[in-house]
Amino acid sequence: MGILGSEWESLRGNARQRVSVRVPRAHSKLAAGFLLGLSLLLIPDASAQRTSLKPGWNKFSPQDDITLGKRAATDAEKQLPLCNAPKVDTYLTQLGTRLAQKLPTGGVQYPFGFHCVNDKAINAFALPGGYVFINRGAIEAADNEAQLAAVMAHELSHVALRHGTNQATKAMLAETGLGIFGAVFGDTTGGALLTTLGNFTAGGVLLRYSRTAESQADVMGTQILYDTGYDPRAMAQFFEKLEAETKGKNPPEFFSDHPNPEHRVERVDEEVERLGGVPANSKRDSTEFEGSKREVLALPVVKKPTPGAAGAVATPAPPSRKFAEYQGNSYTLKYPDNWKKYPDSEGGGVSFAPEGGVVDDGSGHSALAYGLIIGVAQAKGDPNDGGALNNATSQVIQDLQKSNPSMKITRQGERLRLNGQPGLSTYLSNVSPAGGQETDWVISVLRPEGLLYFVCVAPQSAYDSYDKTFSSILDSVRFSK
Repeated sequence: MGILGSEWESLRGNARQRVSVRVPRAHSKLAAGFLLGLSLLLIPDASAQRTSLKPGWNKFSPQDDITLGKRAATDAEKQLPLCNAPKVDTYLTQLGTRLAQKLPTGGVQYPFGFHCVNDKAINAFALPGGYVFINRGAIEAADNEAQLAAVMAHELSHVALRHGTNQATKAMLAETGLGIFGAVFGDTTGGALLTTLGNFTAGGVLLRYSRTAESQADVMGTQILYDTGYDPRAMAQFFEKLEAETKGKNPPEFFSDHPNPEHRVERVDEEVERLGGVPANSKRDSTEFEGSKREVLALPVVKKPTPGAAGAVATPAPPSRKFAEYQGNSYTLKYPDNWKKYPDSEGGGVSFAPEGGVVDDGSGHSALAYGLIIGVAQAKGDPNDGGALNNATSQVIQDLQKSNPSMKITRQGERLRLNGQPGLSTYLSNVSPAGGQETDWVISVLRPEGLLYFVCVAPQSAYDSYDKTFSSILDSVRFSK
């Protein structure tokens, strides 16, 4: 993802989403479906076999990218704690401009802008149109200028490949027209849609990238490093550094917000070879980088806001007693008619939440605090085999916990039946984006298409008032095949 990401995390088949679904990146932190993505074609070059990357089909124009990015960047500057260090911003602008000059934009003149964010998390992100935000944590983590340039080149590659609006296009086409946008933002089109996406919090939709997009940004970023005279190995070195420093710990925010492609380091190393190896006299560091890093290290630390702090989260209206019907691929169910439906454009899942059930988690991401998540995880086995059901459920919960370090099992799996099918009921607790703790009730059933699981989510203080509604929804489930 351009590295922030989040609005909803993907309800992918591997279940690696936050239960507090993010609307840019799920469960409180939705979003690799049919691939309208980017092709990787190898073409001969005079000196190397450089990988050629091309933007995927896009409903938006490059000018739309600029319009969206400018609006979201203006909003981001109001919401994010900027470093307010002119010398650092000047340095980042000079470095970013050098990198952008080697960016293959197809002739589009993007108004690039670079900002330092006073956040110790190792992260960065680029909005469409070229508006790049780099956390101080990324500057502090870099050993040299080449590694910082690698982070920025990665983000600039998302801009050139137009990954943000490509993702928005895929989401819009996912469900007969507007897909996720019709659910999240209403039937907005044209200028209204551009205005809505230009809101930074909603703009997380523009930062929810697939692993394919991340790999492409790695490859193009490596090419930019090479063309600018930096040691292109710095891209792989930065990833290796993060993995080594966080081994056995929670992953850095960079990896949380950017899906980590398989064989990431190996793919970068392969591209370096295709480029002809490391250039002679390649640049690695500078006195300007070292000076900026010292200035950033001396900045006061800004404490991140607590989710749901300052009374910003309003309690949603009670669930309606009238129900609407939802038709899934292999099941139907009924849900309160005052809840909205949020389809997942990639994994075949869906979420339902009341008005006000999606909140700002305190870091600019939208997150599900009240509602229901439905997902399908890859799993095989006899539906009546209790051992297979246990194993598949255990894997889903482990994947959820990887994205939710505070999530803990409070009641181990108990047998139940869902529309006559053997199922498992497990209760967990987690930090709620509305403040305090939340209860997550997971019901899982082994089906021919995989493990179908339902995650009922509400703050612990309000869970009792939602429990009857969750039970009514589950009682209404009917399997069609």
